[in-house]
Amino acid sequence: MAGAADALPLDGGALEPVIDRLGETLPPLRAFILPGGIRVRRPASRTVYRRVERHVVALRAAQVAIPDPVVVYLNRLSDLLFVAARHVNRAAGRDDVLWPGRRDRKPAE
Repeated sequence: MAGAADALPLDGGALEPVIDRLGETLPPLRAFILPGGIRVRRPASRTVYRRVERHVVALRAAQVAIPDPVVVYLNRLSDLLFVAARHVNRAAGRDDVLWPGRRDRKPAE
């Protein structure tokens, strides 16, 4: 795998401005958002990328040589998919579907 990451354009930092720009159009998160509250394909994509990210981190923990840019890119891509899904929902007039949380907890102020 040596040198493979050099051949790939894995710049997680390049995704940040897009994440920020889309995020500026959204209300701040105050609770966990249920996947069913977002169009199906985008949360499924994010789920897949989060799973890949967890596997990559586990491989690194097992001493497999995976370059840092791969991990960073997967993390940023996952966040981009989440924010993009919220943005698409908002543009379609749909509100986020919030997880109700535990019933015995006080709401955050």
